[in-house]
Amino acid sequence: MSLIRKASFAIAGICLAVQAQAADITIRLAHLNPEDPFASHSGAMSAVFKSLVESNSNGRIEVQLFPNGQLGKDNEVIDQVRSGLVESTISSSGGMAQHYPLVGVFDIPFAFPNIGVASKVITDDSTFGETFIADLEDKTGLEVLGLLDSGGFFAFTSGKAPITSVADMDGQRIRTMTLPTHEAMISSLGGQPTPLPWAEVYTALQTGVADGQMNPVPIIAFAKFDEVQKYLSITNHLITPYIWTMNADFLAGLSDEDQYLVKWAADVATDAGRSMSRVIEASDKGLPALAAKMDVNVVTAEEQAKFAQAAQPAVRALIAEKFGDEGTAMLDAMLASIDEEKTDF
Repeated sequence: MSLIRKASFAIAGICLAVQAQAADITIRLAHLNPEDPFASHSGAMSAVFKSLVESNSNGRIEVQLFPNGQLGKDNEVIDQVRSGLVESTISSSGGMAQHYPLVGVFDIPFAFPNIGVASKVITDDSTFGETFIADLEDKTGLEVLGLLDSGGFFAFTSGKAPITSVADMDGQRIRTMTLPTHEAMISSLGGQPTPLPWAEVYTALQTGVADGQMNPVPIIAFAKFDEVQKYLSITNHLITPYIWTMNADFLAGLSDEDQYLVKWAADVATDAGRSMSRVIEASDKGLPALAAKMDVNVVTAEEQAKFAQAAQPAVRALIAEKFGDEGTAMLDAMLASIDEEKTDF
């Protein structure tokens, strides 16, 4: 190696060391999805948050991103945030359920009539959002930085047969998150719930451990389920939250100025993530791309009503059984908030 090249490497190393020392505070932010901000809402959220925090702190605060489940399964990373090993994470309802089971109230099928109402309810400044977040923070000790939908309404995919009616669910092994409410819903429709962590879903579909799964269109697209599934059925049966949390002691330990910066940046980033989901759904990265590779059908309103009639009582009964009056009260608060927002349309 030439002396010039050696000198170049030495200078680069010094520069990197200086950059590493320049940050007084480091925030490690983890999530399950791709880092590309144009591929997933949590990718967009983390990219916007990093940019805003680092630029507005003049580099005093560094945000390190850990996408694609690099730090472990969803519930494991929440454990890390609660213990202070990691500062922040953006989690699915499946991961959060193991720390805050009442997230299951979102799993009443067909509770939300459209994405507009969902966007107004699944947010930190709605009547229900404030109630939900306060209870979650009280029970987990976490600080909630953002609340939004998981990417849109859920659809079913299958490698076995299209789902056009409740009868088509009979015997299909459908992967669910590790949520009792999801399992109860699939069972009530005649399917066989197959609860699996996110990291195992693609292989399970590929090998036939599961016949199908359910997720929002953007997640189906970036997970490349079109490679291992033939049918896509638009049912719009569920919409669940993604919850952005931070270690409460870490946040409290920041100066008032830095606390404001972190909360403001997270608020802007959450709005960006919500908007990106809508863009992905409509773009060539969403439904149009999937339709070019999969057989797509839209379940009629008449059939949706039959799905709801079969599944809603089972999920409501499970919530009452598992969570008692507290769960019923939280569910009723969500449904009341939905009814309140319907009047604005």
